[in-house]
Amino acid sequence: MAHTQTWSTAPAEALRAADGFRLAQVDPRSTPGYHGDKKSAEADLAATTARLGELQERLFAESTASPGTGSVLLVLQAMDTAGKGGIVRHVVGSVDPQGVELAAFKKPTPDELAHDFLWRIRRRLPAAGRIGVFDRSHYEDVLIGRVRALAPPEEIERRYGAILGFEREAADRGIRIVKVMLHISKDEQKARLAERLDRPDKHWKFAPGDLDERALWDEYMTAYEVAIQRTSTADAPWFVVPADRKWYARLAVAQLLVDALAGLDPQWPPADYDVAAERARLAAS
Repeated sequence: MAHTQTWSTAPAEALRAADGFRLAQVDPRSTPGYHGDKKSAEADLAATTARLGELQERLFAESTASPGTGSVLLVLQAMDTAGKGGIVRHVVGSVDPQGVELAAFKKPTPDELAHDFLWRIRRRLPAAGRIGVFDRSHYEDVLIGRVRALAPPEEIERRYGAILGFEREAADRGIRIVKVMLHISKDEQKARLAERLDRPDKHWKFAPGDLDERALWDEYMTAYEVAIQRTSTADAPWFVVPADRKWYARLAVAQLLVDALAGLDPQWPPADYDVAAERARLAAS
């Protein structure tokens, strides 16, 4: 897959969690595979999102003629303030919204808790021709579920296996799964939380509970590392994206999505009518 000259290594290669992955070895301020700066990244992001928009339109158009068209699922996981909302606005927001299905998973409702943890997730898998986005996901059940002991250890262990099976089934249905952990440093999170408290226009983004979760930072880092180690597969790889530099994270995720869509190779559907005849009718009208 071709990339802009500013990428020395494709993001899918530079960011993929390989065997023996260790989260502590990923510098949240680094820009793996990219040798440009913020200014060049702005130009590269514009070009990449333009390409993303074209591929998404082709995928959506193809699905109108072929029910078996594939789809892409972007799974976003991160600590608070890492930039999930910015990815949704600046990357996913660059494409036609009719081709996007966004699911922001919050605390389970009583009805959802009455079912297996994957029940509500299965219902939001993207339809053919769409880009699905999970803003948080089934991984909450092995992250906060583990850190806050919301389920016993044997249930957390079962969930890793259930996730592997679920994602394998989704991939078999033609869904390209792109799992992204936006990796922010503890210091950068502190600065972003302080900004939310300093600016009245950002007070709505702050929740006192954010500090409660921050107090468990090390436990969350361990939970993320274990989840990534246990569930990064060929069908559904994990990409750990350094997120202290927002411009890099947005560009990297945009390129990962472009590569996933290009892998599906969507084609414009052929006309199911006589183009020449319709052109003649139009000219005579």
